[in-house]
Amino acid sequence: MAKRVVIDPVTRVEGHLRIEVEIENNVVTNAWAQGTMFRGIEQILQGRDPRDAVYITERVCGVCMASHGWTSAMAIEDAQGANVPRAAQLIRNLIAGSLWLHDHPLHFYHLSALDYLDVLAVNHYQGNVAELLAVKNKIMSLVTAGDTAPLTPRYQPDSYSVRDPEIVTTALAHYLEALKIQGKAKKMSAVLGGKQPHQSSIVVGGVTIYPRKEQLEAFRTLLNEVVSFAELTYVPDVVSFCTGPLLELGKAGVGAGPGGYIAYGGFPMDDSGTEKLFKGGFISNEAPGVVEALDMSRITESAASAWYKDGEPAHPWAGETVIDFDKKGAYTFIKSPRYKGEAAEVGPLARMLVMQHSGLLDLMGRYGIKPGAVARHLARAQETLLITKSMYRWLDDLETLLGSKTVRPDIHDSKHWDPPAQGQGAALNEAPRGALGHWLKIDQHVISNYQMVVPTTWNISPRDEKNIPGPVEQALIGVPVDPDNPVNVVRVIRSFDPCLACAVHLIDADGEKIVKI
Repeated sequence: MAKRVVIDPVTRVEGHLRIEVEIENNVVTNAWAQGTMFRGIEQILQGRDPRDAVYITERVCGVCMASHGWTSAMAIEDAQGANVPRAAQLIRNLIAGSLWLHDHPLHFYHLSALDYLDVLAVNHYQGNVAELLAVKNKIMSLVTAGDTAPLTPRYQPDSYSVRDPEIVTTALAHYLEALKIQGKAKKMSAVLGGKQPHQSSIVVGGVTIYPRKEQLEAFRTLLNEVVSFAELTYVPDVVSFCTGPLLELGKAGVGAGPGGYIAYGGFPMDDSGTEKLFKGGFISNEAPGVVEALDMSRITESAASAWYKDGEPAHPWAGETVIDFDKKGAYTFIKSPRYKGEAAEVGPLARMLVMQHSGLLDLMGRYGIKPGAVARHLARAQETLLITKSMYRWLDDLETLLGSKTVRPDIHDSKHWDPPAQGQGAALNEAPRGALGHWLKIDQHVISNYQMVVPTTWNISPRDEKNIPGPVEQALIGVPVDPDNPVNVVRVIRSFDPCLACAVHLIDADGEKIVKI
């Protein structure tokens, strides 16, 4: 008889996600991803001055806030015809890039790694490295005190879990070090963004900060520390895990998803903003490896399975967000974005595949790793190396611009500050979790409609009007799982970078609760 495992909520950093999977013969046969919280940011924006959107949209997220503020500014600039000066582009890149260097190690160490570690193996560490002995003593003192959160409670270790005491103890030492590095990455962003969370420097038309020499020196000092950790600790850890204990999961392509990938492109690299660090494009599941040019008009959203009034799938400019709690068949507050009618994965793996990144492709080819949960971790690590190198280039270019003795570079387009009476704008950008789009319409100088299609909307989307499941739903189907210890389910979910589970229920096919874990 089929069972359902219900994980509610799957959360740690942000988000309110409920996952249901149906299991037969220890294999997931069906899955439903449910966004269980309605926030209504898009309605809040209606009737507001468009320039307010930069700061209101940042409140969507406590992790990717700069990405939302930046993308909102870009959409309004599109509507107002503003041209962002190069110095402002560089400052924006540095503000956002700092948070990418914060986000990717956070995801690996604090959101995912515990799924693969037998934490209590530290008790068997027999080495004499002082740092590792301190970690062992700290963890075991917490065990004795019964206060081991957030390391426990957890699902039980399985055949893919790392039990070697030295590896586990080293990983936990890096877990603790990564917490300190996150603080430094946040400080980097605050140096140029004014504060964190929710920076205040990015505005429509540019930025408000004209950095002083000592600010750029402070930024560089922090950057050196963050990059050192990323290159010498984080990336080697990811590669070691993915090509070692997790290799069989990688070779099997566990958690593969729909096979379609989309990236919008992000981080402008030239004065016009057209050349970008991350390239935009689409890979269809019907033509693996073939990258198509992106056509924004082919993006639609379906509300077929969401608690919103729906009609035909609509482009975000024509989209509405009208609640319908009584809608038959609905099970989530998340709509279903599609590109050319296809479900598509977004995020680091999608970006690396779209840009055909040789570092990732070489690693996957050398070890026989297929797209899936393990490949997503590798993609984040390779992407981090791209960001670290680019951060130095952007900082050097900014120092050169600001150090000119003949011309004081502009940081804002003040000629296009006021919103038009009528207009519309759009921006496609990249956030750490994936493709991010903002669309707005302006009527009588205020926002008449605002739509955001965020990375998790793509990945956690429900079934659409054709009953096609979203990427996470498809990724879970076929995953081997023990219903009493569904660690593989959360491994796949977390590889997309949503949040952690804190309650699990098992129910039978008729919905009767059997076990609470």
